Amino acid sequence: MALRVTRTLLISDLHLGGRFFHGVLTRPAPLERLLAALDGIDRLVLLGDVIELMERRPQRAMELARPVLSALGRRMGPEREIVYVPGNHDLALIRPWVRARGAALGVADAVPPDTAAGLASICRWLAPAQVRVAYPGVWLEPGVWATHGHYLDQHLLPVSTYGVARTSLGGMPHDRAAPVDYERGRRRSIAPATRLMPRPGALVIDELAELLRAATMPRLKRRLLRPRHARLISRLLRVQMNRASMPALARVVHRLGIDAEWVVFGHVHRLGPLPGDDRSLWQGPGGRPRLSNTGSWLYEPLLVSRANPPHPHWPGGAVLLDDSPGGGEPRALALLDDLGARKLH
Repeated sequence: MALRVTRTLLISDLHLGGRFFHGVLTRPAPLERLLAALDGIDRLVLLGDVIELMERRPQRAMELARPVLSALGRRMGPEREIVYVPGNHDLALIRPWVRARGAALGVADAVPPDTAAGLASICRWLAPAQVRVAYPGVWLEPGVWATHGHYLDQHLLPVSTYGVARTSLGGMPHDRAAPVDYERGRRRSIAPATRLMPRPGALVIDELAELLRAATMPRLKRRLLRPRHARLISRLLRVQMNRASMPALARVVHRLGIDAEWVVFGHVHRLGPLPGDDRSLWQGPGGRPRLSNTGSWLYEPLLVSRANPPHPHWPGGAVLLDDSPGGGEPRALALLDDLGARKLH
């Protein structure tokens, strides 16, 4: 019997197992809050970067992720569904499958749960919930497409979440592209692109991107960054989000030919739109698609130190999609705004 879905909760960027332990769901209070939020939810979507697999210690990351994912699966139970959409930090789970698909990769393909041992383990941990895996995105209902969002990096320079927008994408058709083009683009080095730029322009872009990336990328050096700079870094990221990341995601949607009224994504760790946000910035040209971001479940001192929620980078972000009468449009939720730093970090 087909699962009847009315209410969907989307979360992303848990980064379980990260070296600096900024993921808050390994702590009791945040995990209990998320489990409570699942009451009345028919479908939970894990929208990428669930497990931190870019730090080259996958066994440790999987060990830390297992109790959290098992708790989510038990709470959802056999009558409800969990959809897993990998992102760039957990893409290793399905990378051989993606490469084997090649040009046949669509915008919302079903991934066999047994395609790799790590993915099969995750699906077992998420049981007894009904589990399915999709990549690079998933259609949640007509007009609503969800994706982690890492394809937007290909429209930035350097090729990183926190870069400067560029108008062209080498090697890709101007108006139309396929997922395989983005997958190939991810594997190309960004070094030649910056070498072609005049100095000091390339140096400025590289250093600005390095600063912004360091705010949420623990692998980068942090000698020049301190928690006291959190307010400045947060403001820089807000400007970059408005001027680069969201327009880049709109370009991805256009080039992939996705006809969606709403696109929900993660990747940039910025919950929204929130009250007070300029809604005109959270949409593509002509008003479509409208965009919503799931935020993250990271307590990052370089973004939120000395801050008080509500704050767009405070951990505990989610997006609620309610298809019941009067449910309205996708809504950004801040599930941990009443938890202080001591319970999170």
